Amino acid sequence: MRERPTVVLVHGGPGTYDHSYFKPYFSRLTDVAQIVYLDLRDHGRSARHDPAAWSYELCADDIRAFCDAIGIERPIVLGHSMGSWIVLMYGARHPGHAGALISQSGMARFDMDRLAEGFRRAGGDEVADVARRAFAGEDVSDEAWAPAFAAYGPNVPSPDELSRRTQNLDVDGSGDLMRALDMVDQLPLITSPTLVCVGELDAVTPVEASREIYDHLTPEVRSMTIIPGTGHFPWLDDPARYWAVITDFIRTR
Repeated sequence: MRERPTVVLVHGGPGTYDHSYFKPYFSRLTDVAQIVYLDLRDHGRSARHDPAAWSYELCADDIRAFCDAIGIERPIVLGHSMGSWIVLMYGARHPGHAGALISQSGMARFDMDRLAEGFRRAGGDEVADVARRAFAGEDVSDEAWAPAFAAYGPNVPSPDELSRRTQNLDVDGSGDLMRALDMVDQLPLITSPTLVCVGELDAVTPVEASREIYDHLTPEVRSMTIIPGTGHFPWLDDPARYWAVITDFIRTR
């Protein structure tokens, strides 16, 4: 009858993902915690609003409002990809509300050159050029994008897994909010223990981006793990190592 912590999972995006790609993999965490899969506003199966009013800040505030509404105290909040900087923003805007934070495959500042270099290391010059054009907001065909998506890491979600998504491409469809992202100066406001986790081979949010997060967190709250041989979805690449890292962090909370 011992009470266990609650882990709230926050997905990537914007507009293109919901919680579904976490399943069934993150059910592994039920050994140590209760798991809540959260679709951000205007994503997945959550309510729709004016897409022009959508913002990372609104989503960050929603995390607190959601937890308060259903009575989750001191949640451990894990954000992947876009979810990572929303979770960091939540931690900075509501210091002490979370029991702990996990920034998985994230960044706190958009840097096109850093991103393109990550894709160049993973897939070469042509893939880097496609990624640069796509993240600049240019139209890129599915055929042209396929090699860039494959460069996200040794393994990526399968077509069947991706088909489960409920997408809303009106949300930041041009990527303006992502390109304007720079919350590095907010990171010292975070007071909850924070694990910065990244795959060694991550192209889209490379190790350098996670190091920047770690460097700007206060020493009292920060820890960092680079998982060798893994990419943007490390639980697909090395499940044993990944789940050991995450469950050990949860247990220490």
